[in-house]
Amino acid sequence: MCSHHSHESADGPGRDAQAGRSEERLHRLETQVQTLAEAVRTLAQGLEKIPTQDPSGEEPARGARMAHELLLSQGL
Repeated sequence: MCSHHSHESADGPGRDAQAGRSEERLHRLETQVQTLAEAVRTLAQGLEKIPTQDPSGEEPARGARMAHELLLSQGL
């Protein structure tokens, strides 16, 4: 039984490190998904045709530029 406990403590730090890496990766992925969702939302808003707005075509270009900046800011 003592060897079982020593085996657990030997695995503990390795498992803790692996869990920490998994949590970091999960956090990074969640942040990337949030950024992608915001970029898509920005593009969609730029492409919406709202009759009361100026149809000059500036909104789609502005939306695309903002979405691109969002992606670049997160290294995507």
